Amino acid sequence: MASQPVRAPAVAGLFYPADPHALVGQIQTLLAQESPVDNATPPKALIVPHAGYMYSGSTAAAAFNLLEPLREEIRRVVLVGPSHRFAFEGIALPGACAFATPLGTVEVDNEAVFSLAQLPEVVVDDRAHAQEHSLEVILPFLQLTLDSFTIVPLVVGMTSPTTLAQVLEAVWGGPETLIVISSDLSHYHSYTEAQRIDKLTSEEILTMQPIIGHEQACGATGINALLMAAQAHQYTPRLLALRNSGDTAGDRNRVVGYAAVCFCQSPHAFTH
Repeated sequence: MASQPVRAPAVAGLFYPADPHALVGQIQTLLAQESPVDNATPPKALIVPHAGYMYSGSTAAAAFNLLEPLREEIRRVVLVGPSHRFAFEGIALPGACAFATPLGTVEVDNEAVFSLAQLPEVVVDDRAHAQEHSLEVILPFLQLTLDSFTIVPLVVGMTSPTTLAQVLEAVWGGPETLIVISSDLSHYHSYTEAQRIDKLTSEEILTMQPIIGHEQACGATGINALLMAAQAHQYTPRLLALRNSGDTAGDRNRVVGYAAVCFCQSPHAFTH
Protein backbone atom coordinates (compact mmCIF):
# COMPACT_ATOMS: atom_id res chain seq x y z
CA MET A 1 0.00 0.00 0.00
CA ALA A 2 1.40 3.39 -1.02
CA SER A 3 2.27 5.79 1.77
CA GLN A 4 0.49 9.11 2.00
CA PRO A 5 2.76 12.13 2.53
CA VAL A 6 0.47 13.53 5.24
CA ARG A 7 -1.81 11.56 7.54
CA ALA A 8 -5.14 13.42 7.47
CA PRO A 9 -7.29 13.92 10.60
CA ALA A 10 -9.75 11.07 11.11
CA VAL A 11 -11.76 12.29 14.11
CA ALA A 12 -11.79 16.10 13.77
CA GLY A 13 -15.39 17.18 14.28
CA LEU A 14 -16.09 14.01 16.28
CA PHE A 15 -13.65 13.79 19.19
CA TYR A 16 -12.69 17.48 19.05
CA PRO A 17 -13.73 20.56 17.03
CA ALA A 18 -12.81 20.67 13.36
CA ASP A 19 -12.83 24.46 13.39
CA PRO A 20 -9.35 25.67 14.45
CA HIS A 21 -10.65 28.66 16.43
CA ALA A 22 -13.13 26.51 18.34
CA LEU A 23 -10.43 23.90 18.92
CA VAL A 24 -7.97 26.44 20.32
CA GLY A 25 -10.70 27.89 22.52
CA GLN A 26 -11.69 24.52 23.93
CA ILE A 27 -8.13 23.46 24.71
CA GLN A 28 -7.29 26.81 26.30
CA THR A 29 -10.39 26.53 28.47
CA LEU A 30 -9.50 22.98 29.52
CA LEU A 31 -5.94 23.98 30.39
CA ALA A 32 -7.13 27.03 32.34
CA GLN A 33 -9.57 24.95 34.38
CA GLU A 34 -6.85 22.55 35.53
CA SER A 35 -4.54 24.14 38.08
CA PRO A 36 -0.89 23.33 37.24
CA VAL A 37 0.67 21.16 39.93
CA ASP A 38 3.84 22.18 41.71
CA ASN A 39 6.38 20.09 39.83
CA ALA A 40 9.97 20.33 41.00
CA THR A 41 11.42 18.44 38.02
CA PRO A 42 10.24 18.35 34.41
CA PRO A 43 8.24 15.32 33.28
CA LYS A 44 9.91 12.78 31.03
CA ALA A 45 6.71 10.89 30.29
CA LEU A 46 2.94 11.27 30.56
CA ILE A 47 -0.02 8.91 30.58
CA VAL A 48 -3.11 10.64 29.17
CA PRO A 49 -6.58 9.55 28.00
CA HIS A 50 -7.82 9.66 24.42
CA ALA A 51 -11.60 9.99 24.47
CA GLY A 52 -13.54 12.91 23.08
CA TYR A 53 -12.49 16.18 24.68
CA MET A 54 -15.88 16.67 26.35
CA TYR A 55 -15.28 13.43 28.24
CA SER A 56 -11.54 13.20 28.90
CA GLY A 57 -10.13 16.56 27.85
CA SER A 58 -10.01 17.92 31.40
CA THR A 59 -8.00 14.90 32.57
CA ALA A 60 -5.60 15.22 29.65
CA ALA A 61 -5.21 18.93 30.38
CA ALA A 62 -3.99 18.12 33.89
CA ALA A 63 -0.96 16.46 32.28
CA PHE A 64 -0.37 18.85 29.38
CA ASN A 65 -0.36 21.79 31.80
CA LEU A 66 3.09 20.60 32.88
CA LEU A 67 4.58 21.30 29.47
CA GLU A 68 4.43 25.10 29.42
CA PRO A 69 7.88 25.54 31.08
CA LEU A 70 9.27 23.05 28.55
CA ARG A 71 7.74 24.75 25.51
CA GLU A 72 11.10 25.36 23.86
CA GLU A 73 13.06 22.44 25.34
CA ILE A 74 10.96 19.52 24.09
CA ARG A 75 11.72 18.96 20.40
CA ARG A 76 10.45 15.42 19.93
CA VAL A 77 7.42 13.55 21.27
CA VAL A 78 7.13 9.77 21.17
CA LEU A 79 3.42 8.93 20.96
CA VAL A 80 2.24 5.44 21.93
CA GLY A 81 -1.39 4.37 21.60
CA PRO A 82 -3.39 1.16 21.19
CA SER A 83 -4.93 0.13 17.89
CA HIS A 84 -8.73 0.33 18.03
CA ARG A 85 -9.71 -0.35 14.41
CA PHE A 86 -6.96 -2.36 12.73
CA ALA A 87 -5.86 -5.76 14.02
CA PHE A 88 -2.20 -6.61 13.53
CA GLU A 89 0.82 -8.09 15.26
CA GLY A 90 3.64 -5.84 16.38
CA ILE A 91 4.06 -2.08 16.60
CA ALA A 92 3.22 0.14 13.64
CA LEU A 93 5.04 3.25 12.49
CA PRO A 94 3.52 5.45 9.79
CA GLY A 95 4.79 5.78 6.26
CA ALA A 96 3.44 9.33 6.29
CA CYS A 97 5.99 12.09 6.84
CA ALA A 98 3.59 14.35 8.76
CA PHE A 99 0.30 14.29 10.68
CA ALA A 100 -2.31 17.00 10.09
CA THR A 101 -4.80 18.50 12.54
CA PRO A 102 -7.02 21.60 12.20
CA LEU A 103 -4.09 23.51 13.78
CA GLY A 104 -1.59 22.54 11.06
CA THR A 105 0.84 19.72 10.41
CA VAL A 106 3.40 18.07 12.66
CA GLU A 107 6.41 16.43 11.04
CA VAL A 108 7.35 12.85 11.78
CA ASP A 109 10.93 12.18 12.94
CA ASN A 110 11.87 10.19 9.84
CA GLU A 111 15.32 9.33 11.16
CA ALA A 112 13.81 7.72 14.24
CA VAL A 113 11.22 5.90 12.12
CA PHE A 114 13.95 4.46 9.88
CA SER A 115 15.96 3.36 12.92
CA LEU A 116 13.00 1.79 14.74
CA ALA A 117 11.82 0.00 11.61
CA GLN A 118 14.92 -2.18 11.86
CA LEU A 119 13.76 -3.61 15.19
CA PRO A 120 11.89 -6.91 15.51
CA GLU A 121 8.08 -6.61 15.59
CA VAL A 122 8.18 -3.00 14.33
CA VAL A 123 6.46 -2.45 10.98
CA VAL A 124 5.68 0.54 8.79
CA ASP A 125 1.97 0.45 7.96
CA ASP A 126 -0.27 3.45 7.37
CA ARG A 127 -3.37 1.26 7.75
CA ALA A 128 -2.81 1.10 11.50
CA HIS A 129 -2.71 4.91 11.66
CA ALA A 130 -5.37 5.93 9.12
CA GLN A 131 -8.45 5.81 11.38
CA GLU A 132 -6.76 5.61 14.79
CA HIS A 133 -7.81 8.29 17.28
CA SER A 134 -5.55 7.40 20.24
CA LEU A 135 -2.64 9.44 18.89
CA GLU A 136 -4.57 12.04 16.90
CA VAL A 137 -6.43 13.54 19.87
CA ILE A 138 -3.12 14.22 21.65
CA LEU A 139 -1.67 16.31 18.84
CA PRO A 140 -3.73 19.53 19.26
CA PHE A 141 -2.79 19.68 22.95
CA LEU A 142 0.87 19.38 22.00
CA GLN A 143 0.53 21.97 19.25
CA LEU A 144 -0.72 24.50 21.79
CA THR A 145 1.68 23.68 24.64
CA LEU A 146 4.93 23.18 22.69
CA ASP A 147 6.71 25.27 20.08
CA SER A 148 8.48 23.30 17.36
CA PHE A 149 8.59 19.51 17.66
CA THR A 150 8.55 16.29 15.66
CA ILE A 151 6.70 13.09 16.54
CA VAL A 152 7.44 9.39 16.61
CA PRO A 153 3.94 7.87 16.30
CA LEU A 154 3.62 4.25 17.46
CA VAL A 155 0.35 2.34 17.21
CA VAL A 156 0.49 -0.81 19.31
CA GLY A 157 -1.01 -4.07 18.07
CA MET A 158 -0.51 -7.51 19.54
CA THR A 159 2.91 -7.39 21.17
CA SER A 160 4.50 -7.72 24.58
CA PRO A 161 5.28 -4.89 27.00
CA THR A 162 8.90 -6.07 27.00
CA THR A 163 9.17 -5.62 23.25
CA LEU A 164 7.59 -2.18 23.42
CA ALA A 165 9.87 -1.20 26.32
CA GLN A 166 12.84 -1.99 24.06
CA VAL A 167 11.40 0.33 21.42
CA LEU A 168 10.95 3.08 24.01
CA GLU A 169 14.53 2.59 25.13
CA ALA A 170 15.73 3.14 21.56
CA VAL A 171 14.09 6.59 21.42
CA TRP A 172 14.29 7.53 25.11
CA GLY A 173 16.68 10.38 24.37
CA GLY A 174 17.35 13.24 26.77
CA PRO A 175 15.34 16.25 27.96
CA GLU A 176 14.47 17.07 24.35
CA THR A 177 12.29 13.92 24.14
CA LEU A 178 8.89 13.47 25.81
CA ILE A 179 7.13 10.09 25.95
CA VAL A 180 3.31 10.16 25.86
CA ILE A 181 1.34 6.98 26.52
CA SER A 182 -2.28 7.22 25.36
CA SER A 183 -4.76 5.08 27.30
CA ASP A 184 -8.20 5.18 28.82
CA LEU A 185 -8.89 3.04 31.89
CA SER A 186 -11.85 0.72 32.55
CA HIS A 187 -14.74 0.63 30.08
CA TYR A 188 -18.51 0.48 30.57
CA HIS A 189 -18.87 -0.31 34.24
CA SER A 190 -21.14 1.53 36.65
CA TYR A 191 -19.73 4.70 38.16
CA THR A 192 -18.88 3.17 41.54
CA GLU A 193 -17.45 -0.03 40.04
CA ALA A 194 -15.29 2.00 37.65
CA GLN A 195 -14.00 4.06 40.56
CA ARG A 196 -13.00 0.87 42.38
CA ILE A 197 -11.26 -0.66 39.36
CA ASP A 198 -9.51 2.55 38.31
CA LYS A 199 -8.27 3.23 41.84
CA LEU A 200 -6.64 -0.21 41.84
CA THR A 201 -5.12 0.45 38.41
CA SER A 202 -3.74 3.81 39.52
CA GLU A 203 -2.19 2.20 42.59
CA GLU A 204 -0.50 -0.42 40.42
CA ILE A 205 0.89 2.36 38.23
CA LEU A 206 2.09 4.39 41.21
CA THR A 207 3.80 1.37 42.74
CA MET A 208 5.45 0.64 39.36
CA GLN A 209 3.85 -2.76 38.81
CA PRO A 210 3.78 -3.56 35.07
CA ILE A 211 0.83 -5.92 35.48
CA ILE A 212 -1.98 -3.78 34.06
CA GLY A 213 -4.51 -5.88 32.12
CA HIS A 214 -6.42 -4.80 29.04
CA GLU A 215 -9.68 -4.93 30.96
CA GLN A 216 -8.16 -2.23 33.21
CA ALA A 217 -6.78 -0.05 30.42
CA CYS A 218 -7.07 -0.21 26.64
CA GLY A 219 -3.47 0.99 26.39
CA ALA A 220 -2.21 -1.51 28.96
CA THR A 221 0.75 -2.61 26.84
CA GLY A 222 1.97 0.98 26.57
CA ILE A 223 1.52 1.64 30.27
CA ASN A 224 3.35 -1.56 31.26
CA ALA A 225 6.18 -0.82 28.83
CA LEU A 226 6.56 2.68 30.23
CA LEU A 227 6.66 1.33 33.79
CA MET A 228 9.50 -1.00 32.77
CA ALA A 229 11.43 1.78 31.05
CA ALA A 230 10.80 4.25 33.85
CA GLN A 231 12.13 1.80 36.42
CA ALA A 232 15.29 1.31 34.36
CA HIS A 233 15.84 5.08 34.23
CA GLN A 234 14.74 5.73 37.84
CA TYR A 235 11.71 7.85 37.02
CA THR A 236 8.78 7.81 39.40
CA PRO A 237 5.08 8.44 38.74
CA ARG A 238 2.74 11.06 40.13
CA LEU A 239 -1.03 10.92 39.77
CA LEU A 240 -2.40 14.23 38.46
CA ALA A 241 -6.05 13.33 37.90
CA LEU A 242 -8.33 10.29 38.13
CA ARG A 243 -11.86 10.64 36.75
CA ASN A 244 -14.39 8.96 34.53
CA SER A 245 -17.01 10.04 32.02
CA GLY A 246 -19.61 10.16 34.79
CA ASP A 247 -17.66 13.07 36.27
CA THR A 248 -17.60 15.02 33.01
CA ALA A 249 -20.18 14.58 30.27
CA GLY A 250 -21.73 11.13 30.47
CA ASP A 251 -24.30 9.28 32.54
CA ARG A 252 -23.16 7.12 35.43
CA ASN A 253 -24.54 3.77 34.27
CA ARG A 254 -21.77 2.88 31.80
CA VAL A 255 -18.65 4.97 32.20
CA VAL A 256 -15.08 5.05 30.89
CA GLY A 257 -12.20 5.81 33.24
CA TYR A 258 -9.38 8.29 32.68
CA ALA A 259 -6.10 9.06 34.42
CA ALA A 260 -3.34 11.62 33.98
CA VAL A 261 0.07 10.57 35.29
CA CYS A 262 3.50 12.16 34.95
CA PHE A 263 6.90 10.53 35.39
CA CYS A 264 9.71 12.65 36.80
CA GLN A 265 13.25 11.92 37.91
CA SER A 266 12.73 12.94 41.51
CA PRO A 267 12.39 10.92 44.73
CA HIS A 268 9.65 13.36 45.76
CA ALA A 269 7.47 12.74 42.69
CA PHE A 270 6.07 9.47 44.06
CA THR A 271 2.60 9.91 45.57
CA HIS A 272 -0.47 7.83 46.25
